[in-house]
Amino acid sequence: MAPAPLSSSNASRKLALLAVISAIALAVGAVVAPERTWSNLLIVGFYLVTLGLGGALFMALAYISNASWNVGFRRIPEAMAVLLAPAGLGLLTVLAWRREHYGWHWHGEGDAGTFWFKELWATPSFWMLRAVVYVVVWVLFARAFVGLSRRQDKTGGVGLSIMSKRLAAIFLVVYAVTFSLASFDWLSLLEPMWFSTIWGVYHFAGMLQASLAVIIVLAIFLRNRGPLRGFFTDEHLHDLGKMLLGFSCFWMYIWFSQYMLIWYTNMPEETSYYITRTQGPWGPLMVVNLVLNWIAPFFILLPKPSKRSESVMMKVAWVVLVGRWVDLYLMVFPSTIGKTPVFGIWELAGVGLLIGAFGWLFFRSFAKAPQVPSGDPLLGESLHYHC
Repeated sequence: MAPAPLSSSNASRKLALLAVISAIALAVGAVVAPERTWSNLLIVGFYLVTLGLGGALFMALAYISNASWNVGFRRIPEAMAVLLAPAGLGLLTVLAWRREHYGWHWHGEGDAGTFWFKELWATPSFWMLRAVVYVVVWVLFARAFVGLSRRQDKTGGVGLSIMSKRLAAIFLVVYAVTFSLASFDWLSLLEPMWFSTIWGVYHFAGMLQASLAVIIVLAIFLRNRGPLRGFFTDEHLHDLGKMLLGFSCFWMYIWFSQYMLIWYTNMPEETSYYITRTQGPWGPLMVVNLVLNWIAPFFILLPKPSKRSESVMMKVAWVVLVGRWVDLYLMVFPSTIGKTPVFGIWELAGVGLLIGAFGWLFFRSFAKAPQVPSGDPLLGESLHYHC
């Protein structure tokens, strides 16, 4: 069975136009409202990088667990992983623009005292060097995964699958360390006196939850448009639905663990983060965050038929993706903008850039390669998979 060619040039042009218009608006915002523009670009950059990294993580977890069910639609996470290079470059540019904001003394903390290591860690030059290292390492791993898969299209055999499995084992260790540090560096250090020992795990949950939602949206779209028709089945959709339900619950578990422990110990340097976000005008947004990221997907995806319905899964996936944006908004804006939520043209432009840039880059990458990994010996098992 040969996949139908992808005919999405019209959609790609519209997405590219959306990205260009949004970028122009944000360029104006950089002069008119620089702090809000930078905050939106930080969300966009981090969101895009984590989606690309999520694609690489999805492949690594599949390889290390000897999974075969995902092979038929593996080109989706591969194309997501390819986005790491342009998305990472964009994020590094955004971080370099305001790198002094992350420095200890920028926040008026004065002498670090017993927090001397945190002051050293937040030194702008050292902080920026780490950011470059994180992105470069992730891009190299992503390219290695995709490169091995492309070689397998030409040569076939299990040897390259074994190499990918070994690479996945190394990547998972490197990812666990680097992504935890990056989430601290880029978001937690916006408030350097705040502490959380599970911040990295929390972002792992949110990243994989959003990445699964994107894979669901794209897989349904590509099946309806032709390229994955016959390769992506309701069995695959059902398993993705189970994973999305599971990681929504895991996200809520980590969110509650972090909140409950901080509330119980009642230490001022920890509670300050939640006091701002749960009281006053930010409080309703925190409730919306919980509804979008856990309550809605949990109750909607519990019945088995929901996980096998294209329309239901598409809607839930978009709810989760909006929830991920709200989650990041609650991390960034109270730290950079102040005590009152804002949503206007700059935020709309940020969302437009996020959707337009991701969609255009994804379809550009997806169309460049064979749309099914025909050289993988597990492809047949994937096509006849039953959960």
